[in-house]
Amino acid sequence: MSVSANDWPTSPLAAADAAFTALTGEPAPLTLDLDTCGVPNADGSDVMTLPALRDWLLRHPQAYAQRDSVWRELVRRARLDGPAWVIAAVGMAMPALRRYAGQLCTGYDGDPDDIDAEILTGFLTALRDRVDLTQDAPYAALCRAAWRAGHRLRLQIGEYTSIADVDDLPGPHTPKVPYGHPDVLVRRAVGLGILDPEDEQPYIDVRLGRRAIEPIAAALGITVDALRMRLGRIDTRIADALHKGLLTGIASPHAAATLTAQAEHRAATRAGRATTGRPQPVSEAAAAA
Repeated sequence: MSVSANDWPTSPLAAADAAFTALTGEPAPLTLDLDTCGVPNADGSDVMTLPALRDWLLRHPQAYAQRDSVWRELVRRARLDGPAWVIAAVGMAMPALRRYAGQLCTGYDGDPDDIDAEILTGFLTALRDRVDLTQDAPYAALCRAAWRAGHRLRLQIGEYTSIADVDDLPGPHTPKVPYGHPDVLVRRAVGLGILDPEDEQPYIDVRLGRRAIEPIAAALGITVDALRMRLGRIDTRIADALHKGLLTGIASPHAAATLTAQAEHRAATRAGRATTGRPQPVSEAAAAA
């Protein structure tokens, strides 16, 4: 299917649906491997087009295991395999997204396209970074994020009061110094050798930014489980440092020397692995540092 620029829908959801139709139509529709998803196919083939798979899921609302398998694969591909799979994921969720838009637009005085845009933004944000694929029901988590985003827009109507002069408002206006801000603590952890410099950005992205772990692990050349283990060890070191007051006070020379020695040992361990010529991505056992 092709859609001219003049015929392209103006509604965000309608535009996403048109893109999904174009991607999943002949001659080369997107498909999923049924062995991966656990979905039976009546014609005996190993793959199913996405529209057919969406129809099957709609006809089998209690096929929870298959739905989870399908959506874990869709989210993984959307995060790692490019924009086409992002559109595919949106298209697969389109029946629910359109239903939410219809419900939220009832009695709404603004532009319905604004509701569409918020729903789509909420879904895409969760798809890109928020949904944890180790948890059950990833599709439900995506749908909740989409609904909440659209609902927040409805709640904003009439919530704001015009202020003539913000300087006349009572109370202090100077922002608080972020002595306890997580970014500051992470930066201090790097300086003390509790957190290795190469782990700083991945740690911030996953733990503070709540970014999806799969693309970050792929960029580092390690498995998702290996990165989870590495971040877990960093959590333990940071928690221990907080308990001892190292991140909020002044580290003694002995404590600083101990932390430096531990950091040097981790660096030497990683450097040693890098020279062994092991294939990438490394496994959980190979990511011990």
